[in-house]
Amino acid sequence: MTGGHEQLTARLDEVTVAMESLTAMLDTELDLGQMLQAVCDHVVQVVPGADMASITLVREGVPETVASTDQRAVNFDREQYRIGDGPCLRAAETGQPVRVGVGAVGDLWPQFVSSAEQLGVASFLAAPLTVDEDMSGAVNLFGFGEHGFSELGTKILELYTATVVFGLRSARRYFAARELVDQLNRALETRAVIDQAKGILMAAHRITAEEAFQRLVKRSQDGNRKLHEVAAEFVAAVATT
Repeated sequence: MTGGHEQLTARLDEVTVAMESLTAMLDTELDLGQMLQAVCDHVVQVVPGADMASITLVREGVPETVASTDQRAVNFDREQYRIGDGPCLRAAETGQPVRVGVGAVGDLWPQFVSSAEQLGVASFLAAPLTVDEDMSGAVNLFGFGEHGFSELGTKILELYTATVVFGLRSARRYFAARELVDQLNRALETRAVIDQAKGILMAAHRITAEEAFQRLVKRSQDGNRKLHEVAAEFVAAVATT
């Protein structure tokens, strides 16, 4: 009994160290691909019975394996994508863990079982990744033994998926914020060149800002071109004369 308790404590210590490593990785730099690969590498070491791991992301309804420890895991994921069903897709869709011994789901997923047998996979565990309404997925574990994974293994994997979800949500927010900044910068650049073109027209023709703007609009409409492109071309032409 004591020995089992010590083994559990040691395993939980490993999980704690791994989790701290993953969160530190996100604190230092937002390298999502590196973090996802690290998750795969860690879970096969700490989850009992895990021989291979992969991570599935579903974006706009399209599943993709974005990290793995073994090409066989990637091939197995792709077979589920081709079939359109299986443990990893079911976990992503329902938001619930899927833990199965492959031999027990022949009636539910006959093609999945056939593929698993060809690859020598006897046990499968998928923990869902619920990121937002546009992205979901699963962390997938494959076992060659017929153990079907344990409740402890499921809980350990769920700890990792919490870190993955945190990383994915952080990345989504970061990239959304960066895109907004880029859009604002482009808008400012566009406004600046239009104002510059207006100033040149006002000075050259002694007209108001509104009249200068309408001239630029007319050129834009006549040429079926964007206003800021017409303005930039006009400024560049004046600069070269």
